[in-house]
Amino acid sequence: MSAPRGPVDPSGLERYYVLTGGRSGPGGSATTLDVATLVVSRAAPAPGMQHEHEEILRLCRAPLAVAEVSAHLRLPFNIVAVLLSDLIQDDRIEARDPIPAGAGGRHDVKLLEEVLRGLRARL
Repeated sequence: MSAPRGPVDPSGLERYYVLTGGRSGPGGSATTLDVATLVVSRAAPAPGMQHEHEEILRLCRAPLAVAEVSAHLRLPFNIVAVLLSDLIQDDRIEARDPIPAGAGGRHDVKLLEEVLRGLRARL
């Protein structure tokens, strides 16, 4: 059993190289990830996991967009996509496509109005 590891601390590109193990992009089904893809944890962090993987699992207890995960971790999208692909491959994260636009590339105006009304009611 290995001890939990802390965050990787090299700077700049070296840090990204270490975080991804030298990979430049996600693999497998994660190649379709985009900034609006929602990700949600399916498992709790396990001892010995990479610190960034643990952080993603904690952050994604409720669905978050990949862009939000990237902002919270202060990592570029492509680095987060690689980390998410690891978690998807291990079945620890589920990725969901955002609601697609309707016919003609337009969103449902009624749905957007309902969302706006709901948000205003909460604020």
